[in-house]
Amino acid sequence: MNPLDTHPDFDESFRDNFAAVDNTTGKRNWFFPQKPTGKWHNRRVWFTIFQLSVMIGLPFIKVNGQPLFLFNILERKFIIFGLFIGPQDYWLFGLMMISFFVFIVLFTTVFGRVWCGWACPQTVFMEMVFRKIEYVIEGDWKAQRALEKAPWNNEKIVKRTLKVVVFMTVSFLIANLLLSYFVGVDRLWRIVSEPITEHLTLFLGICAFTLIFFFNFAWLRDQACTVVCPYGRLQGVLLDKNSVVIAYDYKRGEPREKLHKGKERTAGDCINCFQCVNVCPTGIDIRNGTQMECVNCTACIDACDNIMEKVNLPKGLIRFDSENNIASGKSKLITTRTIAYAVVLTALWVALGYAILTRDDTETTMLRVPGSRYIENPDGSISNLYTFKLFNKTNHAINPEMRILFPKGSLKFAGIPSLHLDGAGMVEGSVFITIPKTEIANRRTEVKLAIYAGSEKLEEFKTTFIAPEE
Repeated sequence: MNPLDTHPDFDESFRDNFAAVDNTTGKRNWFFPQKPTGKWHNRRVWFTIFQLSVMIGLPFIKVNGQPLFLFNILERKFIIFGLFIGPQDYWLFGLMMISFFVFIVLFTTVFGRVWCGWACPQTVFMEMVFRKIEYVIEGDWKAQRALEKAPWNNEKIVKRTLKVVVFMTVSFLIANLLLSYFVGVDRLWRIVSEPITEHLTLFLGICAFTLIFFFNFAWLRDQACTVVCPYGRLQGVLLDKNSVVIAYDYKRGEPREKLHKGKERTAGDCINCFQCVNVCPTGIDIRNGTQMECVNCTACIDACDNIMEKVNLPKGLIRFDSENNIASGKSKLITTRTIAYAVVLTALWVALGYAILTRDDTETTMLRVPGSRYIENPDGSISNLYTFKLFNKTNHAINPEMRILFPKGSLKFAGIPSLHLDGAGMVEGSVFITIPKTEIANRRTEVKLAIYAGSEKLEEFKTTFIAPEE
């Protein structure tokens, strides 16, 4: 139990309330957070510049003529770090997603919701882009509150109209950025430069996502994190007392008391200025402990440090720390649970690495035609009829050749099929496999075949050959 819970002045009512909802009317509480300043905010600004640069630049990076990242759901094509994943390798994509989720669980167990406050696109765009635009157009939190309550005069109409136009423009740019990850920058450029009628579906998709992003950042805002996203609700399962979170040092801060000049202070360091609440984008009081709404944005740390500096008290009353370290001065990041997660994650990464390294560029299935019998040829050889399907698991065209490796024999295709394969393409057909009797020792013989592209072997596979009993 948190020792603060037993303090006589501690108010536990926050546990039964949702900061985004007014308990009296049941209506939504709109938050107008104070503009954050301080070293942590400056770090977030630089990290945001780096992150946005990466997000904008990645679609333009190509490896061997194809994008570094592509998530083409409509055509079922995925490229991750230059690795093409087609329909035959969806299990590989699934293994990547499982590895990613286990990594998030491990990261959260150790470092809390740092992802939410620093790297999640929702928080980055909301707090570091759209919120900044609001501060420029409408002013700081007090000016925004005053504007909200003001009648619809010329000033309010102009400011709100300007904000809508800028928000819609930025949302449109984000929609285009998102589309570049789905179709690639080359196709996106064609959509932009060519007549709309030639790409009407994708253009309507851009319009739809523009409206979705505008709705998200203009109206949904903090509720995307506290109501829609399930990650915050998993904190109670993922975090423990050793997890590093944004925490209030109640041992140092309690009891709270306003600062009085000329009077010896006997209370804790918290002067009850509520600056940590004023800057919080989700409207919580971090002094009540770790809460589902906290996204680890660090705004409260900067606000508290600024106040501590002004009143000549040590900084760090609110800081990154673990509950155990605040309570007892002892904490350990490496626990049995983190070790278990790390072992699972390592096993997944090893399996993923092995699967990628041993992955073939093609995948062939070959089966004897149902109901068909072997054929005894006049020259003493035996033939079996097979159907085959040959899949190209790469994103570039290849001209494969099918060969028998063992035993000695020959292939004769029914008709004259072309084995040319487009990127992620497939070809199918029928083929006779003919083997001399001298090469056949048993009624059932395992035949090894391979797919070549020039001198490069792309794949080996097997099938069963049936011969008469001797």
